[in-house]
Amino acid sequence: MSATAPLYLDTPDAVDRFLSGLAGVSAIALDTEGASFHRFVDRIYLLQLSTAHHEAVIDPLPIGTPARLGALIEDPKVEVVLHDADYDLRLLHQDYGWQVRHLFDTRVAAQLLGIKAFGLAALLEQFFGVKLDKKHQRADWSMRPLTADMLDYAAQDTRHLLGLRDRLHRELVKKGRWHWAQEEFTRAEGTRWESDGSEQAFLKLKGARDLTRRELARLRELVQWRDGIAAELDRATFRVASNEVLLDLARSAPGTREALFATKGFPRGMNDARVQDALAAVARGNAVPDHELPRFPKAPRWDKDPEFDERVARLKTVRDRVAAELELDPGVLCSRDRMEAVARRRPRHVEEFEAIPELRRWQVEVLADAFVKTLGASGGATTSQLPASSGPAAPAQAAPAQAAPAQSATRATVSASADDDSPYKPE
Repeated sequence: MSATAPLYLDTPDAVDRFLSGLAGVSAIALDTEGASFHRFVDRIYLLQLSTAHHEAVIDPLPIGTPARLGALIEDPKVEVVLHDADYDLRLLHQDYGWQVRHLFDTRVAAQLLGIKAFGLAALLEQFFGVKLDKKHQRADWSMRPLTADMLDYAAQDTRHLLGLRDRLHRELVKKGRWHWAQEEFTRAEGTRWESDGSEQAFLKLKGARDLTRRELARLRELVQWRDGIAAELDRATFRVASNEVLLDLARSAPGTREALFATKGFPRGMNDARVQDALAAVARGNAVPDHELPRFPKAPRWDKDPEFDERVARLKTVRDRVAAELELDPGVLCSRDRMEAVARRRPRHVEEFEAIPELRRWQVEVLADAFVKTLGASGGATTSQLPASSGPAAPAQAAPAQAAPAQSATRATVSASADDDSPYKPE
C-alpha cells in the first residue's frame, strides 16, 4: 500500500472539490473498474484518476454521473492516458456518453515500439521496477463497502501511468514512430459502445461453427434460456452455465432431467423450474422447421482469383521481413486481413494504397513501396509522392528514422481491427 492512501470520493461535493483543484491540468491518467466477471451487464463501478500531484478513486454508485469529470475527459486540451483503452472507452460511452478527445494508450504505444511484454504490470516493472499486486484482479467491484486495500489496489493502475506515458513518448519520437501512435490514438477516440444483444449473438460463441444447423437452433434457444436467468440474477453468464455446457447440450439434445444433469458442468443447484425451462429450450430447437434453421451469414464473395493466396503469401513474406527489421510483431505492423485487402486491390502504384480503407497511413509509409514491388507492378510512385495525410501530422522531430529499413502501418481502434496473427485483438 502506498504511504498516502488515495482519496476516496463518494459524494458530488467531494468530487467537485477535487476536480476544481485540477484546473489547468494538461494530462490525467484514468482507469475504470467493472465487474464483468460477476455481473450480467458490465458497468463502471470505480473511476481511478491520477495527475502529477493528485490521486483519487471516484465511486459513481452513490454519486451517479460525475458530470464535471466528463467535462475534463472530453476536453481536447487534456490528454487522457489509459492502458489498453478499448474496454474503458466503451464503458465510458455506454454509461455516461463520454468520448475522449485526446487519447494516449500506453499499451498501443508499447506495441508500436516492439515491446513484447506490453501488459501494464510488465511495463511498470520494466521501466520503473514497480511490481503490481494483482490479488484483487477478480474482485467484485460492485460490492460495498470497499476496503482500504482494495482502494489502493485500484489506484495503483493509474499511479505510474503518466510517467510511463512520458517514457514511451520519448521512445516513439526517438524511433520516428510518434506519428504512428498519433494516428492510432486518433482512430481509437472514435471507439463507441455497441450492443451485442442481437438475435445472432449466439453465432459468435467459440465452437459454434462446428455445430450442425439443427444444433445451432438448439444453441440459440439455450443461450436465450441462460442469458434470461443471468439477466434476472444480474450474474455473469458463465456463472449460470458456461458456453461449453451450452454447446454440449446443443449436441446431445437431452430430453430428460437425468440426461440434463448428466452433462458435465451443468449446475447442480439449478431449481426445477429452470431445469424444465432448459428442457423446453432444447425442445424448441428440435421443433424449428428445416427451412428456418439458423445458418452463419455468408462471407463477402470475391471474384475467383487462383493467384490470390499466392499474392497474400508474398505480401506476408515482405511484411515479416520488414517487421523483423523494425523489431515489431508482424501482426502489429500489418494484420492478415489488411494484407488480404491489398491482395484483392492489387495496387500498381503507391498512391493507390491511400484508397484502401483497412490500411493506416503509417502502414502505407512503411510497406507500400515493398508491397508494390512484390506484387510485380512497374513504374510505381515512391513514398515521397504520397498525397498529404488526412491524419495527424508528425512533428518535425518525429520524422521517420533514416536508418529504418523500408521505412517510411477494438469493441476503428487498433485493437478492434486485427486478425488471428495480431496482438491487437480485443480482451
